[in-house]
Amino acid sequence: MLHKFKKFRKLSSEEKKLFVEAYITLGMMRTALLTISFKRLTRDLEHLSKKEKITALNDKEMSLAIRIGQAITRAAAYTPWESACLVQSLTAHTMLQKRGIPGVFYLGAAKEEESKENMKAHAWSQCGETIITGANGHEAFTVLSVFGWTGKQTV
Repeated sequence: MLHKFKKFRKLSSEEKKLFVEAYITLGMMRTALLTISFKRLTRDLEHLSKKEKITALNDKEMSLAIRIGQAITRAAAYTPWESACLVQSLTAHTMLQKRGIPGVFYLGAAKEEESKENMKAHAWSQCGETIITGANGHEAFTVLSVFGWTGKQTV
């Protein structure tokens, strides 16, 4: 436990703030997934075609998006609840949209290697050309749905 606290203390003040925000938002998104329908959770997102062009970001927006993705990944490793890929993608959406940064998240599926009947799913978030959450192994999944949000802030 002391080791974790020392690691946290080494973070910059911005990284600490993003970590705490990510941790809290991960908890809210996990709770929301357990209590609210997915359709309702994503009602403010635009359902995009798989081939739609992703909005490019300027250097400042991209840098912040990457730091947010890192904070989400870091915080997800420390939650006592399950903070899997979908929770992380919804958290990324919430944190990025709050800052007016556009992006998309993908839902994909793949057959499990051991069984031809069982499927596994994955979600990942992307800003510009950079995947900010869920990058590991996303290539193995066939995209089923794409959800996007604009850079317009919501209240």
